[in-house]
Amino acid sequence: MKVPTSPTSPTPPLSPVAPAPGGPIPAQTRATTTTPLTGVDPGRWPDVAAQPRASGIRTAVAERLVRHALSRLPLRARFAGRDSIGLGGPLMEIRRPDAFFRRIGAGGLVGFGESYMAGEWDSPDLVGVLSVLAGNAADLVPAPLQKLRGLWALRQPASQANTPEGSRENISHHYDLSNDLFALFLDETLSYSSAVFRGFPAEQGLLPAAQHRKIDLLLDLAGVGPGTELLEIGTGWGELAIRAAARGARVTTLTLSREQRELARGRIREAGHEDRVDVRLCDYRDAAGEYDAIVSVEMIEAVGEEFWPVYFRTLERCLAPGGRIALQAITMPDDRMLASRSTYTWIQKYIFPGGLLPSTEAVERVTTAHTGLRIRQRGAFGMHYAETLRLWRERFEERAAQVDALGFDATFRRMWTFYLAYSEAGFRSGYLDVQQILLTREDTA
Repeated sequence: MKVPTSPTSPTPPLSPVAPAPGGPIPAQTRATTTTPLTGVDPGRWPDVAAQPRASGIRTAVAERLVRHALSRLPLRARFAGRDSIGLGGPLMEIRRPDAFFRRIGAGGLVGFGESYMAGEWDSPDLVGVLSVLAGNAADLVPAPLQKLRGLWALRQPASQANTPEGSRENISHHYDLSNDLFALFLDETLSYSSAVFRGFPAEQGLLPAAQHRKIDLLLDLAGVGPGTELLEIGTGWGELAIRAAARGARVTTLTLSREQRELARGRIREAGHEDRVDVRLCDYRDAAGEYDAIVSVEMIEAVGEEFWPVYFRTLERCLAPGGRIALQAITMPDDRMLASRSTYTWIQKYIFPGGLLPSTEAVERVTTAHTGLRIRQRGAFGMHYAETLRLWRERFEERAAQVDALGFDATFRRMWTFYLAYSEAGFRSGYLDVQQILLTREDTA
């Protein structure tokens, strides 16, 4: 996901005693107490191992708001194995209520995710609980407090801005973790984006074909065929480039991940298309040349709102007359994007630094204001992403011992499970969607 990738050759795993990937934690969310939780490495996970500082008043307010919200939802929240609230549904087991409310009081949704990482709450149906919360996200916080969001919500750190230097660090945080890690839960195509299935429920054995179906739909949308000069922004591990080259296209594909580039080159060479595909370690802003078609799969999510105009101007600059741009993008409702675009989230802190999901309306606003590009066609398939994520999550959980063998600890596994379940819940609830979007110049017939 680029929630928002894949492998075949080994890369050095993270050291079991190395700091958590992504560098230092921003000071605004760093833990300030020193008592570590049992089983959590304070060197790797300082903000999970220790409880944050939060005033008694702030914690009490958080508890009152959370209890009020949970009591009105179709789930069952049980506190320390005793009292329960909620309207019935998937069980949310809050094992350490005091710690849970303290983290939320100090860090909001960041604290909610860290509390799960710390084992302070759990659920036998994690996706079910998170789907209920995502489906009611707009109403969890009372309207008067939503208007004061700027006073209580954490702000995105400047260090995560997607400047050319910042983008390299942000991408490396996620995609350079370990090719072997991604290989454990992705299918043989090493595609780290939504597949398109023929029907549900999806099955592991059908995932490679569903990933090829997604790629083919996007290449068809872009009009890629024999002789097409194609630019791909965001290489992944090379499957789209291989498939386009097999159609007779000449492909220039850009990535910021050294791990991905090396593996993609090997896979392209093994497929016999080395003469038709050029994999460049290059920021999209530095793209050069003119292309008949441009494709990008779930990469706009990593661009950042302030750089969306630059991104779309780059696409327009590189597009030959009469050319077509086909994007696959994870989207969210416009009102939710506008309300939360400056908020620092758990996903940004631990998974995708600097990420922001656009809305369809935002894409229309940016392209209209800054380019001559216009949306000509789009198709949504969010439930296909939910099924893709379910298959990834199930395989990841099945291979816990292999994840451990790569040097990742139990806290990392809880983090990654929460990330996959959190993302799946977003699509199951309809809070998130994924779309393939066709753009052409305004004067193109």
